[in-house]
Amino acid sequence: MRLLRDFAFTFASLYAGAAYAGGVVVHAGRVIDIEHDRVLENQAISVENGRITGIAKFTPGTDAKVIDWSQYTVVPGLIDLHTHLIGDLDSSNVAAPLMSTAARDTLLGVRHARDTVRAGFTTVRDVGAYRAFTDVALRDAISDGTVEGPRMFVAGAYVTVSRGGGEVTGASQDVVVPAEMRRGVANSADEVRQRVREILGNGADLIKVIATGAVLTSGTEPGAPEFSEAEIRAAVEEAKLRGVFVAAHAHGAEGIKRAVRAGVRTIEHASYLDDEGIALMKQHGTWLVADIYNGDYIDAVGHREHWPAEILRKNTETTQTQRDGFAKAVKAGVNIAFGTDAGVYPHGDNARQFAYMVKYGMRPMQAIRAATLDAARALGHETEFGSISAGKSADMIAVTGDPLADIRVLEHVKAVIKQGTQICGTDATQCHEVFP
Repeated sequence: MRLLRDFAFTFASLYAGAAYAGGVVVHAGRVIDIEHDRVLENQAISVENGRITGIAKFTPGTDAKVIDWSQYTVVPGLIDLHTHLIGDLDSSNVAAPLMSTAARDTLLGVRHARDTVRAGFTTVRDVGAYRAFTDVALRDAISDGTVEGPRMFVAGAYVTVSRGGGEVTGASQDVVVPAEMRRGVANSADEVRQRVREILGNGADLIKVIATGAVLTSGTEPGAPEFSEAEIRAAVEEAKLRGVFVAAHAHGAEGIKRAVRAGVRTIEHASYLDDEGIALMKQHGTWLVADIYNGDYIDAVGHREHWPAEILRKNTETTQTQRDGFAKAVKAGVNIAFGTDAGVYPHGDNARQFAYMVKYGMRPMQAIRAATLDAARALGHETEFGSISAGKSADMIAVTGDPLADIRVLEHVKAVIKQGTQICGTDATQCHEVFP
C-alpha cells in the first residue's frame, strides 16, 4: 500500500510539473474586464510561467493546451483585505486564544488558507494574529509551495495599548498572557515606533494599529479611542521608512478621524463613520475596508451558542450603523476595498459579503472591482494582480452564471487559477495542474 501511495504521489508531481509545448490558453465563455467596466465574450486567455501573456477572441485550432472554461464567467482572482487565517476567533469564550498553542493555531491556518483559496480568494491581507509571526510562517509556507493557500500580506502582530482592542482579555487578573501575544503592546509614541521596527524586522508586510476598542475584545468599547493621533502618526512614519502601509482598526468616529489625519492607508470596520470622517477620507484618499456581512453571523451564532452579553450588545450597537455609514461612503465616492473579517465567521464564506455591498449601494461591477483591482490598488500592487490583463499574475476564477445579474454566484466557485496553478474550486473536480 505504501508503494502505491508513493507511486501516486510521484505521478501526480510529474503531471503537475508537465509543460505544454504550445503554452496554455484558458477558453473563457465570458470575462469580467474590470479595467474597462465591461464583459468580453468567448475569450482566449494565454498563460505562461504563471502570468497572463495575452487576451483575445478565442479561435479553435490552437497548438496550446486549452483549459475549457467556455461555460463559465471568468473573474479576476478575488482579494480579501481583512482576514485572520491563524487560529480561531469564532468562540463563545473570550479567553479562548489562551487555550490553544502556536502550533495548533498555525495548523488551523493551513486549513483556513486552503478553504479561502478554493473559495476564489487568491490574495488576502491577514491583519493580525494573537500569537506573533505565526502569520509570517503561514505566508512563507504558501509562498514556497508547502501549503495550498492565497498570496498573503501579513501584519505580524497587533500594535495596541495595554488591555486594548488588540489584547487577549477576559481571563482572571492573575492569568499571565504569554509574551508572544503581547509583542505589539505600546503606550507611547516612542514605544509604538519600537514595536513597529520589531514587527517589520520579523517579516511583516504591513502594520495593524488598534485605534479604538473592539466588539470582540472584552472590556473595551468600539467607540472609544485608544491611541492618540500622535501615536498613530508615529506608526505611519516608522512604517513609511520601510515602504509599508498602516491599517487602522477603528470603529469610533474620533478614532477614525485620528487615524485618517495621521496618514493610515486603510480604515478597518468604521462602525461609527460620520460625515466629517467621510470628508476626511476623501480628502486624504484613505481606503475604507468595512466588514458589513459578519454582524449577522455574530448575532445568529452568538445567541445560539450563548456568547457573552457584552459582545452581543456591542455587535447589535455597531452592525446597522456600520452599514449606514458604508452606504454614505459609497455615495460620497470614498475609496472602498473588500474586507470581511474572515475568522470571525467560517473561512471560505468570504464571498457572502458581496450581496451586502450591493444591498448598501454598490453596483455589482463596483463590488467586484472592490475585491479585485481596487483591493490591489489599496495594497499598492495593482500592476502585479487584480485584473485579467497581459503581464499580470494569472489569478482568475470560474463561476456559473452572471455575477453582474446575481452577485451571489460568486459564492459558488467552479475552478480557481492562482499564479498559473489550477486549484480545486468549491464545486470543482479538477485541480492542482501547473501551467507552463
